[in-house]
Formats: sequence, C-alpha cells, structure tokens
Amino acid sequence: MSDATAEPSLGRPSLQESKREARTTPRKIWNYQPAPPVTLAPFYDWPPHPIAVVKHVLKTWNPLSERFVSLLVAVLIWCGFSPSLERTAELQLDWIMEIWLRNFLLVLTVAGGLHLYLHTFNRQGNDLRYDARDFARKSKIFHFGNQVWDNMFWTLTTGVFFWTAWEVAMMWAYANGVAPYMTFESNPVWFVVLILLIPYWAGFYFYWMHRTIHWRPLYKYVHSWHHKNVVTGPWSGLAMHPVEHLLLFGDTLLYFVVASHPIHVIFNFMFHGIIAPTSHAGFDAVRLTKRQSFHLGDFFHQLHHRFIDCNYGTVETPWDRWFGTFHDGTPEGDRYINEMRRRAHDKRAKASGGSRTR
Repeated sequence: MSDATAEPSLGRPSLQESKREARTTPRKIWNYQPAPPVTLAPFYDWPPHPIAVVKHVLKTWNPLSERFVSLLVAVLIWCGFSPSLERTAELQLDWIMEIWLRNFLLVLTVAGGLHLYLHTFNRQGNDLRYDARDFARKSKIFHFGNQVWDNMFWTLTTGVFFWTAWEVAMMWAYANGVAPYMTFESNPVWFVVLILLIPYWAGFYFYWMHRTIHWRPLYKYVHSWHHKNVVTGPWSGLAMHPVEHLLLFGDTLLYFVVASHPIHVIFNFMFHGIIAPTSHAGFDAVRLTKRQSFHLGDFFHQLHHRFIDCNYGTVETPWDRWFGTFHDGTPEGDRYINEMRRRAHDKRAKASGGSRTR
C-alpha cells in the first residue's frame, strides 16, 4: 500500500515508525515546510526584545491575517446575524435555531469553501501544501470509511451543536444578568483591551485543555478521534469526539466572571469555529496573486499531528518550551521528540513489568 492510501494509526505512532521518520530528511517528510526552525512568539524571551514583540503583534493583526478577519466577522455577525438580547432572555427555539443555522452556514462556507478550492478543485496544486498525501478512503478507522465524510459529519453535527449551545448559554446569561455585560460606550478602554487579550486567552485555555485530553485514558477514548487525521484538511479542524467539542468551546466560561460584550464572545468562538478549519487546511497559505498570499496554515500544530507528543499549545504560549515538548521543525527536533518518547515508553514498560512481579 502506498503512502497516499495508507491508513493512519488510530493511536500514537509506534517507536519503529517514529525512528523511521527521524531518519527521513525534512524534504521527504514534508511536501512543503516553512524555513526552519519554528520559533515561538517573542513575548517570553529573556532578555526582552520589545521591538520584536511589537513586530509580532502588528503582524498578527495585519488586515490580511486570520485574527483581523475573524474580528471583522465577529462584528458583522453581532450587528446583522444575531438575535437581540431582549429575545434571548427566555429560551425559545426560534432564536436558538437562528444561531445554530448561522454557525452551520459559517463553518460550511469556510471549511467547505477551502476544501473545494484547495482539495476538490486543486486550484493551488500542492503549492505550499505541508503533506501531499491523499485523504484516507475505504478506511476502517473513519466513520463511513471515508476521512472527509467523517470529518464533515462530526464538524456539522456535534461541532456546531456545542458551539451553538455555549453561545446560547452566554446570550441567555447576558440577558438575565447572570454574566457581567458591558458596552463600548460604558467602558471603551476595557472593550478594546479585552479584544486584544482574547487571542492569548484562547491560546492559554487551549494548551491546558489540550494537554489534559492527552492524558492516556482521555486520549484513548476521546482525543484519538481527532488524531486519526494525520493528513489534515479544513474539515479536520473540528473533527473530534463530542466530549472534546464540549471542552473546546469551554473557554467561554471566562465571560461569566469578566465583564464583556457579545462581540467578545463571538470573536472568541472564531478561534474554534473559523481558525480551527483554516489552521488545519493543510496549506501554509492561499495564493491570492503571484506576490500576495493569505496565511492560514499552522506548521507548529502540523508537527503535533505528525509527532503527537509535542507542540500542545500555540506559538504564542510558552508551555511547550518550558515543559520540554517543543518541536522546532528541524531534524534535531525530530530526534529530540523521538528520544523523549523512547524514554517515556521505557519508563512505562519498566513500571508495567514491576507491577506484574509484585
């Protein structure tokens, strides 16, 4: 069976597979790879580099960034495609279904549109594609025997359901005084500051939630569903176990204690509902012109899908560096992660052997 049609492993890669990949050059592992090494955001460098910090912030908020576009979408959604708070004071099926339909159409447009453009119509070929292998077909580990159908099903069912459920809970909480509510007019400074902080809150929450579901029992029964996607596409971003969907959107709990506005909540949701599909698209960017591209891929996270035991957070969180799970995309990084896995395997084997002898 060729690499293009081989089924990905449901669990973690075997040590033999990892060693084989460690001996493979980056050119053979990746169809395309951003110039290594992968670097983390300069927020945590010592000594500090304030100019680098400013450049990073400006880059992530430029008008052709996922972050800026997501904020525009959040504002548009609140202004034109959301029920008023007066209506949300009572749980009624009509306004709940309006939110559900809007979220369904939004993810269908973003994930479906990217999949059609990049994969079905192949408008970019393999240009800037990380892993050029085909999506799995006739595979027993995916529901319906098809990776794309599996990914679409879980995204559009429980993915949209839990996204909507968390949003409904917040709108009801605002309307009934359960969550602290503010407007731009009442506190313009905090309104803007909170918008700027949300990406970092989303990254902070994602690391700790993600690291938790890599605990072996949760990984086996929950998170392994998402890791079936070794070759990722736009539909892979929200293709996961329903329990993971419930946890993924849980960063919304912040707004039950921190004064905020629905725009903040909807913007926070964009990091899951929109940026998850774009960051899993499998491409580093979409070519707009010969000189201009829209960056959407996340090679830092692509390394996590390939090597599993690394890069649990984002490039804007320090935890992977501090806890020794950072993979920088170099061959040395391959060897480091595989050696770390070997030691962990030996430790578990030794503990298992010891328990049987007692």
